[in-house]
Amino acid sequence: MKPDLSTLRAAVAEFGGYSQPDRSWAALLAATAPAVDLALPAHREAAHRWLNAWGCRIRYPKAGEPQVFDEGLAAWWDRWRGALPAARTRIGELTDERIAELGECFAALVATPAATTRSLGPTAASKLLFALRPNSLMPWDDLIAQKLHGARDRTAYAAHLALGRGWALDLLAESGADEPELVERLGRPGRSLAKLLDEFCYLVHTRNWSVTVG
Repeated sequence: MKPDLSTLRAAVAEFGGYSQPDRSWAALLAATAPAVDLALPAHREAAHRWLNAWGCRIRYPKAGEPQVFDEGLAAWWDRWRGALPAARTRIGELTDERIAELGECFAALVATPAATTRSLGPTAASKLLFALRPNSLMPWDDLIAQKLHGARDRTAYAAHLALGRGWALDLLAESGADEPELVERLGRPGRSLAKLLDEFCYLVHTRNWSVTVG
């Protein structure tokens, strides 16, 4: 299903009843203002808490245990932060070249150690990339990835961004507005189309929500 303005408006209204994502997101923003910078230990700790609030279940190390998540994330950030789009880039502005590079960036994050017995994995990686660039990078969960792309690898992630870009451009053309004006019309001022499109995907593909427009 492809979202038009009517279905996206209905999805945004439905998702408004879910308060936990907004609370955890507000907590992350407060802990990392003015922006998430994974070079900072406190920001890596805040990202760990936020991922777990979003259901990722990454174990917190006990005193004296190796700081696997913290060290792995610091190393990934040092290598890959230059692959991320500028913070103000919108999903509709992503280029094919940037999307291809983001597939590699995603794959490296997926493989980053998160605990002694696991890597970060594709769901947590996509969510963390969204936290780093909420204007442009759509997250996913397992059901969204499998239903839309049949996989959760770098190729599927790049395809997910390209799909979101196409949806965003079509919605902007349908509305005749720029992105800030459109999300305000949809009742979510200050958010991004990337976030609203993820809410649509979550409802349709994870919650099996049926769109009711009227």
